[in-house]
This record gives sequence, structure tokens and C-alpha cells, in this order.
Amino acid sequence: MIRKYRNKIFVLLVLIALGIGLQLSGLIKPEQLISVARVYADQWWLMILLVLMQMLLFTFALAGSSFLWVAAALYSPLLASLILAAGAASGGITAYFFSQRLTEDWIAKVESSRVYSVLHKNDNFFTLLALRLMPAFPHAIINYSAGILKVNTTAFVVASFIGVGIKSYVFVTMIQQAASSGSVYDLLDPLVLAPLILVSAGLFAGVLIFNRNKP
Repeated sequence: MIRKYRNKIFVLLVLIALGIGLQLSGLIKPEQLISVARVYADQWWLMILLVLMQMLLFTFALAGSSFLWVAAALYSPLLASLILAAGAASGGITAYFFSQRLTEDWIAKVESSRVYSVLHKNDNFFTLLALRLMPAFPHAIINYSAGILKVNTTAFVVASFIGVGIKSYVFVTMIQQAASSGSVYDLLDPLVLAPLILVSAGLFAGVLIFNRNKP
């Protein structure tokens, strides 16, 4: 029994290494990842594998956007969103602690970013949630900025999970609708992203108003 589980763990680790290596090499594209993942779509461990691969990529500031397409192709919007949120939250916390080992050049880049400036002034749950909800915001800069500033880890993880989960649900739904309609223009519809932008902007405004009214 122990050997059986060891073998499964070994296979998972090998697949993680291969998946990340192939993605970094540029030899495999999202559609190829989807084709491979479909073969194992009925296996429970595939969800764990997707979370772990995202976690490793986010730790080292690498893009994990391919897994959005994989999750959208294989799972319902809710389940796909949970997988993506778990990957982003776990990768966020490992990147948070990994930021303590960044080189001086990397730290200088992070500290010169807009995200770092925002978190330096307002390192709270609502600011973190607003950053996670904003479309196309770089996860790596958020993760490393939070780590360097040592923001509250509970607020960081919860905001990451909720923010990425909500944003992923919107994107996964949008991708699946575009796939069913056969129109890529659905992916470019600004009305789809407007709610995320408005909520994120509203949270930022609320934080600014609260801080301005503080005694």
C-alpha cells in the first residue's frame, strides 16, 4: 500500500516537472496541454496536479495563464475557479516567503512598482482583494510586494483565493461561452470585464475614503 502511494506521488512529481519544463521551453502550447489533460480528465489527481503546477510557476514569477484554458476546457466554471483560486493562493503564499530570497536587483524592481507603492500605503484585505480582482494585474508583483512588506498572511491568502476565484469564474464562463458560440469576439467584450474593474475600483475608492476619514 505504501509503495503504491509512493509510486503515485513519484508520477505526480514527474508530471509536474515535465509540464513546467515544457511550458518554459515553449515547446507546448495551451491547446496541447488541453489535449494531454483531457486524457486524464476523469482522474482525481489531475486537479491536484494543476494546483501544484500553478503553485510552482507563481512561486518563481512565471506565468500560469495556460492553466486557465486547461481548467476552462475540462471543468465546470465553479470547479475550474476553485482549482485556479487554490493554485493562485498556494502559489501566492510560497512566492510571499520566496520573496525573502530575492536578489537586490529583483527587490529594487518590485519596490519601484505601482503595486508595491499601493500596498506600502494600504496593506489591508480590501486593497489586496482589489488588486486580485483587477484584470491583467501581474500576480508576481503582488506576491513579491506583499512578501517584502510582510503584509498580514491571513488577509493575503484569503484575498488571493476570493479575488482570483471570482475573476477566474468570470474568465472561465467567458471562455466556455465563446467556445460554444464559436465567436472569439465574446472574449473581447468589454462588458464582461466591466464588473471586475468597477468592483476593484470601488474597493480602492473605499480604502482611500476610509484612510482619509481616519482621525
